[in-house]
Amino acid sequence: CMSGLFQLKETLYDAFGKIGSDVEGGNVNRPGSLRECLSVEGPEFRGQYCQVFLKQDSVEYFVGVCVPDSCTESEVQTLVVYAVSSCLQALSVQNSSQGLLATESSGSSYSSLNGIRILSLLWIISGHTVQLSAWSNLDNDKRWKEMVERNPLYVFAFSGPVYLAVDSFLLLGGLLSARSLLSSIQRSDNTLSFSLVAHFLFKIQPLHLFIMCLTIGLFSIVPRGVFWFIAEDEVYSCKKYWWSNLLLINNLFTITDICAPWTWYLSIDFQFYATTPFLIFLYRINKSVLVIVSVILLMISSVTGALITGLLHLPVHQPTTLAYESYFQYYYNKPYTRYGPYLLGILAGIYMTTKKEALIKQQWQAVIGWLCSLSVMALLVGLAYVLREVPPYPSLTHAVYQGTHRSLWALALVWIILACEEGYGGKKKSLWAPLSNISFACYLIHPIIIILYNGKQETTMHYTDFNFFYLFLGYLLLTVSVGYVLTVLIEKPYLFLPKR
Repeated sequence: CMSGLFQLKETLYDAFGKIGSDVEGGNVNRPGSLRECLSVEGPEFRGQYCQVFLKQDSVEYFVGVCVPDSCTESEVQTLVVYAVSSCLQALSVQNSSQGLLATESSGSSYSSLNGIRILSLLWIISGHTVQLSAWSNLDNDKRWKEMVERNPLYVFAFSGPVYLAVDSFLLLGGLLSARSLLSSIQRSDNTLSFSLVAHFLFKIQPLHLFIMCLTIGLFSIVPRGVFWFIAEDEVYSCKKYWWSNLLLINNLFTITDICAPWTWYLSIDFQFYATTPFLIFLYRINKSVLVIVSVILLMISSVTGALITGLLHLPVHQPTTLAYESYFQYYYNKPYTRYGPYLLGILAGIYMTTKKEALIKQQWQAVIGWLCSLSVMALLVGLAYVLREVPPYPSLTHAVYQGTHRSLWALALVWIILACEEGYGGKKKSLWAPLSNISFACYLIHPIIIILYNGKQETTMHYTDFNFFYLFLGYLLLTVSVGYVLTVLIEKPYLFLPKR
């Protein structure tokens, strides 16, 4: 019965009864297609039309079900009960919560990624806490710029090289995509299953689209404040350009035309994910070809970023108001300038998944590696302040820095991940795992919380380190709380459904 069901599952399912229109008016029965069901022919079976009679409260109705004629009545009943219970379990809060707060990662996962993911998320929330206030709500905006923009200690408060944490996310995305594709190929006798793409979309799109709808709904009904114009812009962009989020291409538009602008990362991550099978294919065909193609792609991405920076006089430091539009329109969220970290992640994922022995064999190698990686990171942050002023002419120094600093940051992180996974990263913190499990929802919801608070203000805010540190802690607490709820109610259930 089951083997026949899977052989022609698309045709059989097409003959199933499905919910129709005007249910409220009494159209509750779902007969399906008797003719189509009986016309189904498999190698060893024919289609068999059955009717399942159901009752919900006072409503009684039947559903047409098409199964192989080898299925008995008891087997059909079992299939129906299993299908209904599977859907209920997928939507169960108890099941979705199970393992979410576990402090231990599974043995097959890289536990070091949890810490990098959470530290990057904290950096982004910290930056947005200041960024979304500094452009409209501050009464000491000039003093804030003088204090924050010139001091490397404020790199977590929208200063210096903008949001290298996003490049950390891209690196992790590339690493995990390569690992999952290689594992899938090994499990399915050297064939690549397109179900991985469906799984990727099921993972990001339900919560992504919910956030888009929440942006429109919440910002439309909440009573406005003096600074509500930012929220109004979000509503307008979502109503006009919602389809670009659905197609995961919103990063190709001007930043002011993006619904929920922070979701550009999801689009670019999916676009980069689509390149992973090609690189995995090259790896399996010829490793030398993979190296050559990877070097070419890395050079194209770096040179493109450098040329755009030089020709448009873009800053490498956090952009001022005048440079903001060009910086985000032509450079910041475009795939042709941000591919480097993701590509390095793919290569790291291939290496770590297929390596036969440890790379680090001596303690001194680990020490030198850590010193080099941390020095590179500190140098990249420091150089952004040295190159803070943008000259009126094309600057080779600025262009080279802009074209290479994100890939160098990712390369330093690759070493940290490798060292941690080989036992040279110190004691692993179990706290990272539960926070990492809800990090996706936290990333998507935190800007809404910040915009909502800022938009409701009736007076300007005064920037001090103490004031905004308190704001950051408040945003963080709300983000984690709401992020947990969204993970349990929206993200996790959709991950269960396709498997069942």
